[in-house]
Amino acid sequence: MSGYYLLLAIITLFSWTVSSTLKRKFAKYSKTILSNGMSGSEIAEKMLSDHGISDVKVVCIKGQLTDHYNPKNRTINLSEAVYNERNAAAAAVASHECGHAVQHAKAYSWLQMRSAMVPVVSIASKFSTIVIFSGIFLGFGAGLGMGYLVVVAGFLMMGIATLFSFVTLPVEYDASNRALAWLKSRHIVSRNEYKDAEDALRWAARTYLVAALGALATLLYWALQIFGRR
Repeated sequence: MSGYYLLLAIITLFSWTVSSTLKRKFAKYSKTILSNGMSGSEIAEKMLSDHGISDVKVVCIKGQLTDHYNPKNRTINLSEAVYNERNAAAAAVASHECGHAVQHAKAYSWLQMRSAMVPVVSIASKFSTIVIFSGIFLGFGAGLGMGYLVVVAGFLMMGIATLFSFVTLPVEYDASNRALAWLKSRHIVSRNEYKDAEDALRWAARTYLVAALGALATLLYWALQIFGRR
C-alpha cells in the first residue's frame, strides 16, 4: 500500500507543477500582443468561418478558465479575458475551443464517444464514492452479501468516470492540434506568437493527463481494497 501512496504523492506533485506552470505560462503569453490585432472572439469567428461552420455562435461568459464548447446549444463560450483580449493566450484558447466545434462538425469519433458518456458519467462521478462507502457500511467484509455487491457497483461507477477521463485525452489533444494547424496554415499569428500559443496549449493538455492519471490511481487503490483482500 505504501507504493500507492508514493504514486499518489508523485501525481499530486506533478499536478501542482502543471497547474502552477500553466498559470504562469498563460500570464506570460497574455502579454504577447498579436500583430494582427485580432481578439479572441474574432479569431474564433474566423476559424469557424474557414471551416464552413455557420451554426455555432461565439459568446462571452464570466469567470476564469471557463472557456468551453457546448455541443448541445452549439456555442463557443469564451471567458471575458479570452473573448476581448488580443494576445497569444487568447488566440490559443479561442482556437482550441473552435477545434471542438470542428470535431463536432466532422463527427470525430472520440468526441462522439465522450458526448455519449456524459449523462452516465455525471451520475457516476458524483455518487461512486458514496455508493462504495454505503456498501462498506452494509457489511462489505461479510462474504458476497449485499454490502459487497454495493461496493462493486460503486467501483464500476468509478471505473466509468475513470474511462471518461482517458477518453477526454484524445479529444483535447486533437482539438489543440486542429487549432495549431489552422493558426499556422492561415498565418493568423507570427512565428513567435505561434510558439507561445503552442506552448500554452501543450501545458493545458497536460492538466487533463494529470487528471486521468489521478483517477486511475484512485481506481487502482479501490481495486486493491475490494478485490485484493478476497
